[in-house]
Amino acid sequence: MKTYMANPQTVEKKWYIVDASGETLGRLASRVAMVLTGKSKPTYTPHVDTGDFVIVINCKDIVLTGNKLEDKYYRHHSGYVGGLKEVQYKTLMSKKPEFAVYEAVKGMMPKNSLGRKMIKKLKVYAGSEHGHQAQKPEVLKLTKGDK
Repeated sequence: MKTYMANPQTVEKKWYIVDASGETLGRLASRVAMVLTGKSKPTYTPHVDTGDFVIVINCKDIVLTGNKLEDKYYRHHSGYVGGLKEVQYKTLMSKKPEFAVYEAVKGMMPKNSLGRKMIKKLKVYAGSEHGHQAQKPEVLKLTKGDK
């Protein structure tokens, strides 16, 4: 028996489209991250980008469970003393819902150079319009164990 090792020349990349309306943010992000990394494919190789492209539409209609809209904050630091910036998710979801989805998926990606390359295959849109019809994206259902 020989172990199959994918290489960048033999990897076949597809385009998938995900409708985020009515989906929970974390569940959507974990499923999308799995497709971006290629872990949903039988040809997954840890050191090669075997993942597919994912288009997420209708991010403005995404759901956060519980009191997360009021209690959860997006935090970042400027690097200066007292430079902590906080934005409540209620504000973030009303102004930039695509950024909230992007950050949720990015947090579930590998923290290395390959992960930074993989996250570039994610395209996020607040509405239902996107400019990727030429790639003929397939619809990706978000239930467990599907493709």
